[in-house]
Amino acid sequence: MSVSRLSFFRYLGRRGAARARAMGDWFARRKLSTRLVLCAPAVIALIIDAFYRGPHLWQMRPSYKGLYLLAWLESCLVWGLLLYAAGRRSWLGHLSSVLFVAGFTLALGGQVYFFDQYSAYLTQDLTLFAANLTESVINQLAVDITGYLAVNAPFLLVAIGLTVAARTLLGGQQPPRRRLALSAPLVFVACWFVPLKFRAPQAATPDTLYLNAMGAYVRSQLGVTDQSRQVRPHTRQSKAIGPLKAAPPVARNVLFVLGESVRADAACSKYEPRCSLTPHTNALLRHRHGLLQHRALDSTTAISVAVLWTGAAPTASDDVMHTSPLLFDYAKAAGFTTAYWTSQNLFFANSHLFVENLGVDHFVSATQLDMNADIDMGADEALLAEHVVQHWGELEEPFFVMLHTSNVHYPYLVRNEGERPFQPAEFTKSPDELSKLRNYYQNAVVQQDAHLARMIAALRATDAGKRTVVIYTSDHGEAFRDHNQLGHTFSLFDEEVKVPAFVDAPAGTLTAAERANLVGHESEFTFHPDLTATAIDLMGLWDAPALAEFKPHLVGHSLLRPKEAERTLPMTNCASLWSCAFENWGVMRGRHKVFARTPYDTGWQCFDLVADPGETTNLDTPECRGLVAHALELQGRAPL
Repeated sequence: MSVSRLSFFRYLGRRGAARARAMGDWFARRKLSTRLVLCAPAVIALIIDAFYRGPHLWQMRPSYKGLYLLAWLESCLVWGLLLYAAGRRSWLGHLSSVLFVAGFTLALGGQVYFFDQYSAYLTQDLTLFAANLTESVINQLAVDITGYLAVNAPFLLVAIGLTVAARTLLGGQQPPRRRLALSAPLVFVACWFVPLKFRAPQAATPDTLYLNAMGAYVRSQLGVTDQSRQVRPHTRQSKAIGPLKAAPPVARNVLFVLGESVRADAACSKYEPRCSLTPHTNALLRHRHGLLQHRALDSTTAISVAVLWTGAAPTASDDVMHTSPLLFDYAKAAGFTTAYWTSQNLFFANSHLFVENLGVDHFVSATQLDMNADIDMGADEALLAEHVVQHWGELEEPFFVMLHTSNVHYPYLVRNEGERPFQPAEFTKSPDELSKLRNYYQNAVVQQDAHLARMIAALRATDAGKRTVVIYTSDHGEAFRDHNQLGHTFSLFDEEVKVPAFVDAPAGTLTAAERANLVGHESEFTFHPDLTATAIDLMGLWDAPALAEFKPHLVGHSLLRPKEAERTLPMTNCASLWSCAFENWGVMRGRHKVFARTPYDTGWQCFDLVADPGETTNLDTPECRGLVAHALELQGRAPL
C-alpha cells in the first residue's frame, strides 16, 4: 500500500473517531438534558415551596423532614414518568402529555393562587369542605377568573415547554419503553390516594398536596370517604317551652339586625358626626348605644347564627344546637308576632334545613326575592328592603323580627348605580392592590347600609316603630391580609371576630336603670351570646321560670343588667354543626384572647387586646398560660 493511500485511511480513521466522539458527546449531552427535563417539575415545585414556606420547612422536626423528602420523591416520580411517557409517538404519549400539562399547571398554579389568597395550600381537609360547597367554590372562582388564569398561565407555558422538550429528546429511534410509559397515567392517579402529612405542618410539596386533595374530592363524590368530620346544619326541632308570660317593664318590640362579614372598623357602632363608613344608619340612629369591644365567638356564618339564635357557646353539642329553643321560639311562646326576613341564600351549605321548622309568622329568603339569587351574596338587598318596607304594617305588636343581610359576603355586591364613595375601588385579589379591594368591600358596606337605613326608617315612621328597640351586629368580620389571611373562617384574629354592635332604643322603651346599664357596657368586652340574652330580656322573658331548663346553655349576659364578673368563653370555627377547613380554636376572657390555628402557626398565641389591638405581640404570661390550659381542657387537644 502506498504512503499516500495509507495516509488517506489514517485520515478517515481520525475523522471517524472524531465523529464518534462528537456523537458520543451529543448522546451524553442528550442524556443529561433528558434527565434535567424529567427532574425539572419536581425541582420547580421545591423552589416554589421554599419561596412561600422556607422558614417553616427549615424548622420542621426531622421526622417531618423525612416525610417531606418522600413527598418530593413522589413529585419526581409522577411528573418524571409523565414526561417520559410523553416521548412516545402514540396515543399513550399524547395522553401523558395532556395529563402532565393539565396536572402540573393546576397543581402548582392552583396552589400558588390559593396560597396568595389564604397563606395556606389547598389540602384534603379543604377539598372535603368544598365538596359540600361546590356551587360556592365555582362561584367564587368565576368572579376572579382573570386572576386565576393569570397565575396559571406561566405554569401552563412551562408545562408545554417541558413536554415539547421531552418529546424532542425522547422521541428518536429508541422511544420510551411501553410498559414503563404505560405506568405513568396509573402512577398519576395513584398519587391522588397516597397518604401525606397534609395537616400541620403540611410535610409535603404543594403539588403532591394538590393531588392528594383531588383524590379526597373524588372519594367524597363516590361516597367512599368518611366525612364524619365534615358536618353541616341539618333539620332542627326545638324543644317545647312551657307557658311564657312576657313581663317587660315597658311595652316594646324587638328588631334584631344581623349583618354579614362587616368588621368592626368598617362601620360606626356609635354615632360620629363625620362617619363615612356607614353614613345612613349613623345619621338615622343618632342616639344609639355602641358596643365598642364586641366580638363574635367565631368567624363562620353558620356558627354565629346558631350562637345568636340559641344563646349557646359555639362548642355546644349538636343536640344543643339543633334542639335548644331559638329566639323565635321564646318570642312565639310569649305571644309575639315573629318574622325572619333575609337576603341570605339558604341553599348555601344546607342552611335551609336549619330554618325548615322555624315556624315564624312572616318569612322571606333570597330565592323568594330572586330565584337566581347568588349562592354567596344572596339576593340584592334592594329587593329585601322593598319587601320589608311593604310588610312592616302587617306585624301585630308585640313583635320580634330578625332581619338578616348578606350582600357584604365575598365577593361583595357593589352596584354601579349605588354609592361608591371609597376610591380607587376594584375587585382584585392582587396583594399589590389590597387597598382597592378594601375600598370595593367598603362600598358594599355603604350600599348595604343605605338599604338598612331605608328599612329601619320605614319602621320608625310607624307608630309601632316608636316602641321598637333595634339590636345590630354582624355575624363575623373579614380579613384583608391583616395577618396574611383574606376572607373569613380561617382564624380568630380580631379582623375576623371583632364586629360592630349597637342597641338603639327610642325614648320610653328602656327604664332608666336599663339604659344606664347599657351605657356601662359600651367599652366593656361583650359577645354574641350577650345580645341573645339582651333580646330575651327586652321581651321581658329573662326571669321567666320556664327558662330555667334552658339557662345552662344560655352563656350570655343581658346588657340591660349590671356588669358581672369576667367569663371565659370558648371561640372556634370548628363546631358540632360546622366543620372547618383549617382547625382553629381558643378562649377569651376579658381583654385576653388565646387561640391556635393550622397549618402554619406553631403553638398557641395570646394577646392583650387593650394594650395590643393589632395582635402583634404573642404573650407568655400566667394569664395566658391559664387560658391555654382552659382551651386544652375544653377542646382536648391543640389544632392539628
